[in-house]
Amino acid sequence: MSDVKTKKLINEPEDIVAEAIEGMVLAYPDMLSLEGATGRAVVALDGPRDGKVGLVTGGGSGHEPLFAGYVGRGLMDAAAVGNVFASPSPEHIMDAARAVDGGAGVMFLYGNYTGDVLNFDMAVEECRENGIEARSIAVNDDVASAPAESAEERRGVAGNFFVFKVAGAAAEEGRSLKDCEAAARNALSRTRSMGVALSACSLPQTGKLNFEIGHDEMEVGMGIHGEPGMRRGTLKKADDVADELIDTILNDIKLSQGDSVSVLVNGLGATGQLELFILYRRVAKRLKDIGVSIHKSWVGEYATSLEMAGASISLMKMDDDLKKLLDAPCQSPCLTVAGALAPRGKHTLRMAKAAADVATIDRSQLIGDGAVTPDVFRDAMLAVAQVITDKRDWLSELDGVIGDGDHGVTMDIGWSAVRDALADVGDETISQISNRMAKAFLDAVGASTGPLYSSAFKAAGAKVENRLNLDASAMVDWIDGICSGIVSRGGAKLGDKTMIDAWSPAVEQARQALNGGADLIACLDAACIGAKKGRDHTAELESKRGRSKKLGERSVGHVDPGAASAHVMLVAMKDSIKNTI
Repeated sequence: MSDVKTKKLINEPEDIVAEAIEGMVLAYPDMLSLEGATGRAVVALDGPRDGKVGLVTGGGSGHEPLFAGYVGRGLMDAAAVGNVFASPSPEHIMDAARAVDGGAGVMFLYGNYTGDVLNFDMAVEECRENGIEARSIAVNDDVASAPAESAEERRGVAGNFFVFKVAGAAAEEGRSLKDCEAAARNALSRTRSMGVALSACSLPQTGKLNFEIGHDEMEVGMGIHGEPGMRRGTLKKADDVADELIDTILNDIKLSQGDSVSVLVNGLGATGQLELFILYRRVAKRLKDIGVSIHKSWVGEYATSLEMAGASISLMKMDDDLKKLLDAPCQSPCLTVAGALAPRGKHTLRMAKAAADVATIDRSQLIGDGAVTPDVFRDAMLAVAQVITDKRDWLSELDGVIGDGDHGVTMDIGWSAVRDALADVGDETISQISNRMAKAFLDAVGASTGPLYSSAFKAAGAKVENRLNLDASAMVDWIDGICSGIVSRGGAKLGDKTMIDAWSPAVEQARQALNGGADLIACLDAACIGAKKGRDHTAELESKRGRSKKLGERSVGHVDPGAASAHVMLVAMKDSIKNTI
């Protein structure tokens, strides 16, 4: 992969999301506000009100105007903004939910990606714990990412546009939560999308293209995070590209003469309207040829992938209710449909954030045997954080081959938050430190990694909650907790080509060493050996989970980045403990 750095108009990479949100709210002071302690909930000034269903969307930055660009009257009431190409965390989402709750329930709408599903599901659980009825819809309109019989596995791409518009109009009309959900699901069931990429994009933190593509090539079926598509081929003329996209969509949606559709021709970030209108011209001709009329159309950038060149086509098959809802007036930074909107209504804050309980632990009742004291453990975690920072670009490059190229960046953000959280731990036990790490990681990261490692740290802490210090047996139990926590939250199993393929053999090898009488360092050495073997074995596996699953056989031959980072973490932990005790 090229070492040439891309150019971006940014200040510090770690500040890009906060500064972009600040700029957006300043640019639209009559439409938007920023709510909540996380600074990641963009809320419509004229949206939430008493008696109305609250609508929350969210996703990773880098897809602008998706997601916050659709926050406004008659559309989404709020958006939870994640890091670049990473889902918002449950706390980001809850800040948005608290801001829009009008007493009629809250509905979450987001793209169908592992991280988004995990984080929004956690937010739904928290809403229900607070007595708020909540529903969740994962948009899955990308026909290139899975066959029709596995439609539930499809990605959410530019078709979010139609689902957001319909749901927003239904809520604005005063429909119940049940009926808003029904309208949104009807729109989703009738929406199909497919795209093509002509160039790669680059993460601001790395400045490196997240995949390579030849000057005369195109990637058909590319995802909006740079995930490889159905196939790579020689670049064709615009009409031929449009035909391939529209043929695939039409084969899936099954239109008949006399049907009506709405059309979105969407630019992915670096393809201008000059080219997009050429694509639309062909789409309109193809639809006319089969006797299908166009109800509404939009051409422009509505769901992008940073600076990626390329485009996507989305069709929504219309019915009378969808026509009514699509035509309803709305106003947001990126989408306005003309028409009269009712005066702004009253909104009462209902769902306040509960204060966290602080547990008191009687340290005299804890087992004190073992060389790994809380201070030694804390230093080991800080060592892990530093090594993850050092390995960030390498881990992202591994991810760029079979994913979206952000794994190293995401892990670095999470572990940097852990580093900050451990700056002042006071007189905490290892279990308490683990719980502190869990919260810091989850609040900072979101994505799929956030919930997975948050659950891992919590489970690991629970395994040693009766310990003050860790001996060899307790250390193996802590590593076992990491593995079981990830499995319980994400459901991956050995052989799926995930981080579990490193953590599981690490536990197995460490347990075998312990049963053979090995000391603490020998058990950690065994864990590292097991993790390395598991990491290397992932190159022989076809991915069964996550974004790389869409690659099928194309994922073989490449190491899983999650397994690689698991090995990095274990080695750093072992080296720190070995050098300290």
